Amino acid sequence: KENMAKSKYEYVKNFELDDKVLPNTWIVVRIDGRGFTRFTEEHKYTKPNDEAGIKLMNQCAFNVMKEFTDIMVAYGESDEYSFVLKRKATLFQRRASKISTNIVSFFSSNFVFLWHEFFPTNPLKYPPTFDARVVAYPSYDNVRDYLNWRQVDCHINNLYNTCFWALVQSGKTPIESEATLKGTLSDFKNEMLFKQFNINYNTLPPIWKKGRRKSGGYKDRA
Repeated sequence: KENMAKSKYEYVKNFELDDKVLPNTWIVVRIDGRGFTRFTEEHKYTKPNDEAGIKLMNQCAFNVMKEFTDIMVAYGESDEYSFVLKRKATLFQRRASKISTNIVSFFSSNFVFLWHEFFPTNPLKYPPTFDARVVAYPSYDNVRDYLNWRQVDCHINNLYNTCFWALVQSGKTPIESEATLKGTLSDFKNEMLFKQFNINYNTLPPIWKKGRRKSGGYKDRA
Protein backbone atom coordinates (compact mmCIF):
# COMPACT_ATOMS: atom_id res chain seq x y z
CA LYS A 1 0.00 0.00 0.00
CA GLU A 2 2.87 2.37 0.75
CA ASN A 3 4.15 1.96 -2.80
CA MET A 4 0.73 2.22 -4.44
CA ALA A 5 1.17 5.96 -5.17
CA LYS A 6 4.22 5.13 -7.32
CA SER A 7 2.77 2.02 -8.92
CA LYS A 8 2.20 1.40 -12.61
CA TYR A 9 -1.37 2.66 -12.14
CA GLU A 10 -0.28 6.18 -11.34
CA TYR A 11 -0.64 7.15 -15.01
CA VAL A 12 -4.40 7.56 -14.48
CA LYS A 13 -3.67 10.92 -12.81
CA ASN A 14 -2.85 12.24 -16.28
CA PHE A 15 -6.57 12.23 -17.06
CA GLU A 16 -7.23 14.89 -14.42
CA LEU A 17 -7.74 18.35 -15.89
CA ASP A 18 -5.94 21.43 -14.67
CA ASP A 19 -8.85 23.70 -13.74
CA LYS A 20 -6.99 26.55 -12.07
CA VAL A 21 -8.79 29.89 -12.32
CA LEU A 22 -6.85 32.58 -14.17
CA PRO A 23 -4.52 34.50 -11.85
CA ASN A 24 -5.17 38.11 -10.88
CA THR A 25 -8.94 37.77 -11.35
CA TRP A 26 -11.82 37.93 -8.92
CA ILE A 27 -13.38 34.53 -8.36
CA VAL A 28 -17.14 34.38 -7.91
CA VAL A 29 -18.81 31.24 -6.62
CA ARG A 30 -22.59 31.22 -6.95
CA ILE A 31 -24.53 28.51 -5.18
CA ASP A 32 -28.16 27.93 -6.02
CA GLY A 33 -30.83 25.75 -4.48
CA ARG A 34 -31.94 22.86 -6.68
CA GLY A 35 -35.66 22.12 -6.69
CA PHE A 36 -36.37 24.71 -4.01
CA THR A 37 -39.90 25.37 -5.23
CA ARG A 38 -40.81 21.88 -4.08
CA PHE A 39 -38.56 22.13 -1.02
CA THR A 40 -40.25 25.31 0.24
CA GLU A 41 -43.70 23.87 -0.41
CA GLU A 42 -42.91 20.63 1.43
CA HIS A 43 -41.54 22.58 4.40
CA LYS A 44 -44.39 25.11 4.53
CA TYR A 45 -42.33 28.25 3.89
CA THR A 46 -44.24 31.49 4.27
CA LYS A 47 -44.80 33.06 0.85
CA PRO A 48 -43.46 35.16 -0.73
CA ASN A 49 -40.66 35.58 1.86
CA ASP A 50 -39.98 33.33 4.81
CA GLU A 51 -38.09 35.14 7.56
CA ALA A 52 -36.68 31.97 9.14
CA GLY A 53 -35.55 30.69 5.75
CA ILE A 54 -33.77 33.97 5.01
CA LYS A 55 -32.05 33.95 8.39
CA LEU A 56 -30.93 30.35 7.89
CA MET A 57 -29.39 31.18 4.50
CA ASN A 58 -27.66 34.20 6.03
CA GLN A 59 -26.19 32.16 8.85
CA CYS A 60 -24.89 29.57 6.39
CA ALA A 61 -23.22 32.34 4.37
CA PHE A 62 -21.78 33.85 7.56
CA ASN A 63 -20.22 30.49 8.45
CA VAL A 64 -18.84 30.04 4.93
CA MET A 65 -17.11 33.42 5.15
CA LYS A 66 -15.57 32.53 8.50
CA GLU A 67 -14.33 29.21 7.14
CA PHE A 68 -12.91 30.54 3.86
CA THR A 69 -11.25 33.85 4.62
CA ASP A 70 -10.35 34.61 0.99
CA ILE A 71 -14.01 35.59 0.53
CA MET A 72 -14.34 39.38 0.62
CA VAL A 73 -18.07 39.81 0.04
CA ALA A 74 -21.20 37.68 -0.26
CA TYR A 75 -24.60 38.51 -1.72
CA GLY A 76 -27.76 36.49 -1.28
CA GLU A 77 -31.26 36.51 -2.69
CA SER A 78 -33.99 33.88 -2.76
CA ASP A 79 -32.32 30.43 -2.65
CA GLU A 80 -28.92 31.54 -3.91
CA TYR A 81 -25.74 33.09 -2.53
CA SER A 82 -22.75 34.52 -4.38
CA PHE A 83 -19.31 34.62 -2.81
CA VAL A 84 -16.63 36.93 -4.21
CA LEU A 85 -13.05 35.91 -3.50
CA LYS A 86 -10.33 38.51 -3.52
CA ARG A 87 -8.22 38.89 -6.65
CA LYS A 88 -5.09 37.49 -4.99
CA ALA A 89 -6.92 34.51 -3.45
CA THR A 90 -4.86 31.33 -3.18
CA LEU A 91 -7.59 29.07 -1.80
CA PHE A 92 -6.94 25.48 -3.00
CA GLN A 93 -4.32 26.83 -5.41
CA ARG A 94 -7.26 28.50 -7.25
CA ARG A 95 -8.56 25.14 -8.50
CA ALA A 96 -12.16 25.79 -9.56
CA SER A 97 -13.46 22.33 -8.72
CA LYS A 98 -11.96 22.37 -5.22
CA ILE A 99 -13.21 25.89 -4.51
CA SER A 100 -16.77 25.25 -5.68
CA THR A 101 -17.20 21.83 -4.08
CA ASN A 102 -15.81 22.93 -0.72
CA ILE A 103 -17.92 26.08 -0.53
CA VAL A 104 -21.16 24.46 -1.67
CA SER A 105 -20.72 21.40 0.52
CA PHE A 106 -19.91 23.51 3.57
CA PHE A 107 -22.94 25.71 2.90
CA SER A 108 -25.19 22.68 2.41
CA SER A 109 -23.99 20.90 5.53
CA ASN A 110 -24.54 24.06 7.56
CA PHE A 111 -28.06 24.36 6.15
CA VAL A 112 -28.92 20.88 7.41
CA PHE A 113 -26.96 21.20 10.67
CA LEU A 114 -28.62 24.51 11.60
CA TRP A 115 -32.12 23.74 10.34
CA HIS A 116 -33.58 22.90 13.77
CA GLU A 117 -32.40 26.24 15.19
CA PHE A 118 -34.45 28.22 12.68
CA PHE A 119 -37.32 25.76 12.22
CA PRO A 120 -37.64 24.15 15.69
CA THR A 121 -41.19 22.87 15.09
CA ASN A 122 -40.74 21.98 11.43
CA PRO A 123 -38.63 18.82 10.99
CA LEU A 124 -36.47 18.55 7.90
CA LYS A 125 -38.23 16.04 5.64
CA TYR A 126 -35.40 15.48 3.19
CA PRO A 127 -31.95 16.98 2.55
CA PRO A 128 -31.73 20.05 0.31
CA THR A 129 -29.45 20.22 -2.71
CA PHE A 130 -27.36 23.16 -3.90
CA ASP A 131 -25.31 23.43 -7.08
CA ALA A 132 -22.34 25.73 -7.61
CA ARG A 133 -20.48 27.42 -10.42
CA VAL A 134 -17.23 29.36 -10.59
CA VAL A 135 -16.66 32.41 -12.79
CA ALA A 136 -13.52 34.55 -13.04
CA TYR A 137 -13.96 38.31 -13.56
CA PRO A 138 -10.94 40.34 -14.73
CA SER A 139 -11.96 43.78 -13.49
CA TYR A 140 -13.57 45.49 -10.54
CA ASP A 141 -16.25 46.87 -12.86
CA ASN A 142 -17.14 43.33 -13.90
CA VAL A 143 -17.61 42.27 -10.28
CA ARG A 144 -19.68 45.37 -9.54
CA ASP A 145 -21.88 44.71 -12.56
CA TYR A 146 -22.25 41.07 -11.55
CA LEU A 147 -23.54 42.07 -8.10
CA ASN A 148 -25.80 44.70 -9.67
CA TRP A 149 -27.18 42.02 -11.99
CA ARG A 150 -28.05 39.75 -9.09
CA GLN A 151 -29.66 42.63 -7.19
CA VAL A 152 -31.80 43.60 -10.19
CA ASP A 153 -32.80 39.95 -10.48
CA CYS A 154 -33.77 40.02 -6.81
CA HIS A 155 -36.01 43.06 -7.31
CA ILE A 156 -37.71 41.66 -10.42
CA ASN A 157 -38.35 38.27 -8.83
CA ASN A 158 -39.53 39.66 -5.51
CA LEU A 159 -41.96 42.11 -7.09
CA TYR A 160 -43.42 39.33 -9.21
CA ASN A 161 -43.62 36.90 -6.29
CA THR A 162 -45.21 39.50 -4.02
CA CYS A 163 -47.94 40.04 -6.62
CA PHE A 164 -48.31 36.35 -7.42
CA TRP A 165 -48.77 35.25 -3.83
CA ALA A 166 -51.09 38.15 -3.05
CA LEU A 167 -53.32 36.94 -5.87
CA VAL A 168 -53.12 33.29 -4.80
CA GLN A 169 -53.85 34.13 -1.18
CA SER A 170 -56.85 36.19 -2.30
CA GLY A 171 -58.42 33.13 -3.91
CA LYS A 172 -57.05 32.93 -7.43
CA THR A 173 -55.44 29.74 -8.68
CA PRO A 174 -51.73 29.74 -9.55
CA ILE A 175 -52.62 29.51 -13.25
CA GLU A 176 -55.02 32.46 -12.98
CA SER A 177 -52.40 34.46 -11.08
CA GLU A 178 -49.77 33.78 -13.73
CA ALA A 179 -52.19 34.84 -16.45
CA THR A 180 -52.96 38.09 -14.61
CA LEU A 181 -49.29 38.99 -14.39
CA LYS A 182 -48.17 37.79 -17.80
CA GLY A 183 -46.54 40.59 -19.77
CA THR A 184 -47.07 43.23 -17.08
CA LEU A 185 -44.52 45.88 -16.13
CA SER A 186 -43.44 47.06 -12.71
CA ASP A 187 -45.82 50.06 -12.72
CA PHE A 188 -48.81 47.77 -13.16
CA LYS A 189 -47.60 45.44 -10.41
CA ASN A 190 -46.98 48.27 -7.95
CA GLU A 191 -50.41 49.78 -8.67
CA MET A 192 -52.14 46.42 -8.34
CA LEU A 193 -50.49 45.74 -4.98
CA PHE A 194 -51.51 49.13 -3.63
CA LYS A 195 -55.05 49.30 -4.98
CA GLN A 196 -56.11 45.68 -4.56
CA PHE A 197 -54.14 44.60 -1.51
CA ASN A 198 -53.18 47.85 0.24
CA ILE A 199 -49.50 46.92 -0.06
CA ASN A 200 -47.00 49.72 -0.64
CA TYR A 201 -44.11 47.84 -2.22
CA ASN A 202 -41.67 50.62 -1.41
CA THR A 203 -42.21 50.11 2.33
CA LEU A 204 -41.45 46.38 2.31
CA PRO A 205 -38.22 45.32 4.08
CA PRO A 206 -35.14 46.15 1.95
CA ILE A 207 -33.76 42.66 2.57
CA TRP A 208 -36.68 41.28 0.51
CA LYS A 209 -36.38 43.79 -2.33
CA LYS A 210 -32.61 44.23 -2.54
CA GLY A 211 -31.20 41.02 -1.12
CA ARG A 212 -28.56 40.47 1.57
CA ARG A 213 -24.91 41.51 1.46
CA LYS A 214 -22.15 40.45 3.81
CA SER A 215 -18.67 41.94 3.73
CA GLY A 216 -15.44 41.29 5.59
CA GLY A 217 -17.05 42.62 8.78
CA TYR A 218 -19.72 39.89 8.53
CA LYS A 219 -22.54 42.41 8.92
CA ASP A 220 -25.87 42.12 7.12
CA ARG A 221 -26.46 44.86 4.59
CA ALA A 222 -29.38 45.31 2.21
